[in-house]
Amino acid sequence: MRDNIWVLVEAWRGEISEITYQLLALGRELADGLGSPLEAVLLGRRTVHRLATLGAADRVLYVDDPRVEQPVAAARAHALAALIRERQPRALLVPLTNVSWDEVGLLPACLEAPMVNSCRDVRIAGGDLQAECLLYGGKMVATVAVPEPSILGVLPGIRPAKPGRADQSPEIESLPLPIPEGLERNNCSTEAVEAPRSQGLRPSRTGVRRRERNTASVDASAAEWDSYSATGPKPAVRFQGYLEPEAGDVDLTQQDVLVAIGRGVGMEDDVELAEELAEALGGAVCGSRPVIDQGWLPLARQVGKSGVIVRPRAYLAFGISGAPEHVEGMMDSELIIAVNTDPEAPIFGVAHYGIVEDAAEMLEALTEAARVPA
Repeated sequence: MRDNIWVLVEAWRGEISEITYQLLALGRELADGLGSPLEAVLLGRRTVHRLATLGAADRVLYVDDPRVEQPVAAARAHALAALIRERQPRALLVPLTNVSWDEVGLLPACLEAPMVNSCRDVRIAGGDLQAECLLYGGKMVATVAVPEPSILGVLPGIRPAKPGRADQSPEIESLPLPIPEGLERNNCSTEAVEAPRSQGLRPSRTGVRRRERNTASVDASAAEWDSYSATGPKPAVRFQGYLEPEAGDVDLTQQDVLVAIGRGVGMEDDVELAEELAEALGGAVCGSRPVIDQGWLPLARQVGKSGVIVRPRAYLAFGISGAPEHVEGMMDSELIIAVNTDPEAPIFGVAHYGIVEDAAEMLEALTEAARVPA
């Protein structure tokens, strides 16, 4: 077993995501504390020009292949599993975002390895890794001794991104894609297939349920990849293309002030209160996913990892609990003010100022105060 710490690089349409640098900052801390190398793992294409930004790592393991360029979970998870079996790192840090969520769920099944999910912090305790994990939407925090080897799903914001960037160019190791040639470009079957037993390997029977109600093959060794053929099952997941959202009436990324509402505001009629406050402050209204799902605001107004990433000068959150998927989209705001009736709401963990009060009442009070001439 090697002691290397790995970070999975998240690349979205040719650009490396900000959360990658957050994980590199964390990985650098852990690797230095353990006296181990830090390696970044990058799967995909058209990102070679970005490798120099990964200098916080000692080495980049780069698999340049079109079949893992797009977010097709099975292909990427099987490729990662093969690399992990070959190199045997101590831990793999994976960003928890829409891009990597599917593969981080499939990868532990491929490896029959433990996964520690929703990590808000990872540190060294007595020479071992220890993680703090959020449970039940952030209502509980569990401290977990991390087994070896292990896969850690890491929440956005675990470290500032700046320490994860470095000017020096890391060592680059180019690797072939450890995936069967029978798989088509950007496709990967999630049908169960039989692979012959190889010496020293035990075929796994663990499955991951997909919407197609198929199970994923979980053997990823190089020898077993050779057993696949082009005449195998038709791929159940096929990348077709990206659907760009329709342009919204307001570009949230250009707003200095955002008034954000969650379902904690009470009723749809209270959206008007948020609009009045936003108008008084010269800003715009946005919302968390539950508000969008209920049709209170259009999709273009959604903030979070499945919406828009914003960095306004002031972010006022009313009735938002602070689920990780929302926090990812607003945590870099210069000033965060949160209003919630629950004093234990996770949003207070990222807010600079917090008010335990009814959201609708505070909207009215702040609007009245904002309208008073200076």
